[in-house]
Amino acid sequence: MRAAAIIGVMILPVTGLVAQEFGLPAGCTAYLTVQNRSCAVEHHFTCEGDADGTQRRVSLSEDGMTYMGQIDAETQWLQSYQPLNGETEVLESNPRDRASFSALIATGADTYDFQTLSAEVGTTRYVGRDTLTGQRVEIDGVTLEETMYNLSAYAADGTLLWQSEGREFISRDWRMFLSGKGRVTTPSDSFERDSTPVEFIFPGEAGFLSTKPKYGCGVMMSAAPALQEFFNDNI
Repeated sequence: MRAAAIIGVMILPVTGLVAQEFGLPAGCTAYLTVQNRSCAVEHHFTCEGDADGTQRRVSLSEDGMTYMGQIDAETQWLQSYQPLNGETEVLESNPRDRASFSALIATGADTYDFQTLSAEVGTTRYVGRDTLTGQRVEIDGVTLEETMYNLSAYAADGTLLWQSEGREFISRDWRMFLSGKGRVTTPSDSFERDSTPVEFIFPGEAGFLSTKPKYGCGVMMSAAPALQEFFNDNI
């Protein structure tokens, strides 16, 4: 499981939605748009001044922006912002077990155990594991490798908030995780989610930086919309 994000400057380009093309801040360059099955379109880009290997992502639903995030060269979740509820999370300075994309591709598995800090929800601990299945899949002309994941989130007092398990994908070329299928279980609910990529769109192609998701929209969700949206964007 990996999330991504952008705080600060990335709150500004919401006005780009009016033109049906997402507007990046100055100094940023997009390299990929992904249309997913979960009625979400996401844009991946880099920005001047970021550390080497840093990647940024925004996700949009039919109603507008739902997520902004940032990962480092090892796909560590650095910080994120959820416009739906105004929550911001930032990675702690010294995680117990840092996520490592390099370890995953070198050994076939990687564990992580880290906390995020949030003024809105406090401290959340994430513990999980990613494992390569050995399977390769081709989606819209792009070859990806399949992973299995399991992930648990805990409140500061150790209370289990939710668990998730399923299958995702990685791209070695882009050094990123891409969503797949999974099941999320909370103390009061359980639901399936499918955010598998359908289209990969590159600069100069029709639909690049589009603000409109194309697939899976209008489908009834088994969980509360805000909760479903959170998991579609973060896991």
